[in-house]
Amino acid sequence: MTAQTATAQIADARPLADVLEEVTPAVVNIAVTSGAPAENNPLYNDPYFRRFFDLPEMPRQSPRMSAGSGVIVDAVQGYVITNHHVVEGASEIAVTLKDRRRFTAELVGSDKATDIAVLKIEANNLTALPLGDPDSLRVGDSVVAIGNPFGLGQTVTSGIVSALGRSGINIEGYEDFIQTDASINPGNSGGALVTTTGSLVGINTAIIAPAGGNVGIGFAVPVDMVSAVMKQIIEHGEVRRGRIGVSIQDLTPDLAEALGISQAYGAVVGSVEDNSPAAAAGLQAGDVIVSVDGSQISGSADLRNRVGLAPLRSEIEIGYLRDGTRRTVKMSVEAEPGTSAAAMPDRLAGATFQDGSEGVVVTEVEPDSPAAQAGLRTGDVIAAVNRTPVSSASELAQAVRNAKGTLALALFRGGARFFLVIR
Repeated sequence: MTAQTATAQIADARPLADVLEEVTPAVVNIAVTSGAPAENNPLYNDPYFRRFFDLPEMPRQSPRMSAGSGVIVDAVQGYVITNHHVVEGASEIAVTLKDRRRFTAELVGSDKATDIAVLKIEANNLTALPLGDPDSLRVGDSVVAIGNPFGLGQTVTSGIVSALGRSGINIEGYEDFIQTDASINPGNSGGALVTTTGSLVGINTAIIAPAGGNVGIGFAVPVDMVSAVMKQIIEHGEVRRGRIGVSIQDLTPDLAEALGISQAYGAVVGSVEDNSPAAAAGLQAGDVIVSVDGSQISGSADLRNRVGLAPLRSEIEIGYLRDGTRRTVKMSVEAEPGTSAAAMPDRLAGATFQDGSEGVVVTEVEPDSPAAQAGLRTGDVIAAVNRTPVSSASELAQAVRNAKGTLALALFRGGARFFLVIR
């Protein structure tokens, strides 16, 4: 680069204040109201005890307030991205814009594994942030974090990209974080991480600090992952994760030496499931997967992210090494076994279901969710809805939608069968 070119680029660079003037109207404050359960006696969880003493389904709750941040990504449809943990268990979500307009938001859907949620507001004259390209980010690039720390109101902090592709933080299930030293504090969750040119590159999601404050280590979900999650939530109300049927591990220098390859990155196939897409495509144990659809993967976590967020029944191209030779093969992405294939209606929201041999198994119930308030518990097996047998999560969802009034769920719990009534 010549001195003249460098001087021209500096002259063309816009002041950060001008960029922020355009960007900050797209970042919103989020106020969440949720129910804080009163102190509960374990006997309240026993349906027979409640029925015998004519007790309500759940103890009375007092409202609890919390704050977070969000980013408008579609000004026409009113879609707002935030974190799953910001709106988890919410009974009411209020979105306040920079111009102080306030709207009640609809929760379109959320995904705990990536900590992403999608909200929708009915409003005019919104400003949306353009999605940037996280692949163009480099360690050392300047970034700005915008959010609502400690509920103080919109705040801007600056820093640099400290690291890319962070995983193993044990924050959420699917990890490919951008690490930054821009100050991120409680309340910043769901806010924007933007470049100095004003492009959204990440959604702030977590901090590492003993007391929950900023110590110069914060994380953001990159926008390519956010975009993939958002599309599925808008289309299906949930994220339908895919698989190809392999167990994998990172390619380490020792493994590379043992396999006789000079490759420095990739995911080693440990085993291939019978009758899986990978088996049909001819993958074998010992193959080293190095790319998906032509894009290099860094390791097992990267491969898991790419495949897990690919649309179901879509075709992907896997690049791999076998006996020192690079090969490619195409295969379809199938659904993870036993996961819900349909978004659950509101009355069962907050519960995760898995297909079982005797019905639909409740694998998780989020605290304070509609499902928890209805009396569902982890380990319950739902055999029928209003006397209509259900054998899969999709059948359960359809049966609940078809029931216009009171629900009577035939449950197995602790070896006993009874009816759980949901009004």
